[in-house]
Amino acid sequence: MGRSQQTFSKSEKEKKRLKKREEKRKKMEARKLEKEESGTTGIPLAYVDHNGNLTDTPPDPSMKIKVKAKNIVLGVPQKEDSDEEFDPVRNGKVSFYDSSKGFGFIIDTETNEKHFTHVSNIIDEIAENDKVTFELEKGQRGMNAVKVKKA
Repeated sequence: MGRSQQTFSKSEKEKKRLKKREEKRKKMEARKLEKEESGTTGIPLAYVDHNGNLTDTPPDPSMKIKVKAKNIVLGVPQKEDSDEEFDPVRNGKVSFYDSSKGFGFIIDTETNEKHFTHVSNIIDEIAENDKVTFELEKGQRGMNAVKVKKA
C-alpha cells in the first residue's frame, strides 16, 4: 500500500490558508451588513474648498477661479530690474589669515558675514585686522572673497 504524500507541514499550511480565507469572507459579510444598516454608500469623500481647506461638502461652483495655463510660472521667478546699481565691490576686515597655508576669512562690514578667501584670489599682501575691499563669487561651500585688495 502506498504511503500518503501529505506531510504534517503541508496539512498545517492548508489549514491556515482555509482559516484565512474564511476570516476574509466573514469580514466582507460584516462590511456588507454594516453598509446596509447605516445606509452609507461606502467611503466618504473629501472636497477642497476655494481656500484650500478640506470639507465634507462640495465647493460652491460660483467661487471657482479660472487660471490660464500660460500664466502658471514653473521654477524660480525672474529677478526684476531695479533702478539701483549694485556695487560688486565690498568692504571688510580680515579676521583670520594664515600665509603659510594660503587661506583666510574676511568679515563684511555691511552684513557681518564671514567669507573665505584663498591666496590665489588675493591681489595685495594682507594680514589679520587689515581693512580690505573685495568682490564675492560663488564657491563650492558658499560665497568666496575674490580680488582682495588693501583699502
